[in-house]
Amino acid sequence: MSAPPSTTSDGGLSAAHGKPATIHDVAALSGVAASTVSRALSTPGRVNFRTRARIEAAAAQLKYIPNAQAKALSSGRTKAVAVLVADITNPFYFDIIRGTQLQLKAAGYTQLLVDTEESEEVEVNTIEQLMQTADGVILTASRLTDDALALSAAKMPLVTINREIPGVPSVLLDTPTATNQALDHLISLGHSHIAYLAGPASSSSNTRRWEALSAAALERGVEVVRLGPFAPRTYSGAAAADALVHSGATAGIAFNDLIAIGMLQRLQARGVRVPEDISIVGCDDIFGADFCSPPLTTVTAPVEQAGRVAVTMLLSQINPGLGTLPRSQSVLPTHLTIRGSTGSAPVRDA
Repeated sequence: MSAPPSTTSDGGLSAAHGKPATIHDVAALSGVAASTVSRALSTPGRVNFRTRARIEAAAAQLKYIPNAQAKALSSGRTKAVAVLVADITNPFYFDIIRGTQLQLKAAGYTQLLVDTEESEEVEVNTIEQLMQTADGVILTASRLTDDALALSAAKMPLVTINREIPGVPSVLLDTPTATNQALDHLISLGHSHIAYLAGPASSSSNTRRWEALSAAALERGVEVVRLGPFAPRTYSGAAAADALVHSGATAGIAFNDLIAIGMLQRLQARGVRVPEDISIVGCDDIFGADFCSPPLTTVTAPVEQAGRVAVTMLLSQINPGLGTLPRSQSVLPTHLTIRGSTGSAPVRDA
């Protein structure tokens, strides 16, 4: 085992004798075994959150660089990873960005953040430019075609979040399962005519949710209609709310929380009571979903963890010597969080 880290003149810590910090130095400073440090930095989901945070802080304090990454410094790599998000103003992406940032920082990488503006063209052009400036790319909610995405993945290390095609490593939030939980929740409240307020036609998540929801509705013998598509922003909620009222459905499941929050605002303006007249369910559990009036019933997902896992999967491609086998896919569970925007189905006159 290496000697304990020593204190530098500026109050920081370094490895003994001025040598680069080792995994044993990080372990000594954080009070855990070296094997725990290895797991925390390579597969963070296997380590307790508080322990992982302590290890990451120690690694940052010691400026610890894993062996494989140290070799990369002289290999011409940029030590930068790009994270592309479809809309940086959407709170859904905040936790993904935080997860990728923390995981990349712990591994000694810089994060390059790009807003692709829900545009396939911007996404393609950005990836082409990044081939010279980044070691790898994480795509969130990519709008690329399957062929374009597969071609990009063949050119450089790449991981997608919420997009699934053969041959491209991906992290999936299992929102279809929780969307079906939302359907069962509404059925238990007496709703039999339900609407799905769809998101962008180019969204893979939108397609997956609708396919799961329509199949589940058929099995359960209830009617679910698809309305939209609607842009995944709050201002689209007004049109979505009007469409829902016009459809005659007593409940709506929105593509995301932004649409759902806009719906709540529009329904209130129209004098339609939620949940007495209509029930609303969102998706993503963004910051503020529980501050709505009424608080929003929504699908909750481990979004920050998705960002961390995506980084781990990407770094295993960039640095095969890290000791972790590259994974082709990781599916993270979700669940329904029930709040005040859903209630018993209203009694309609015959």
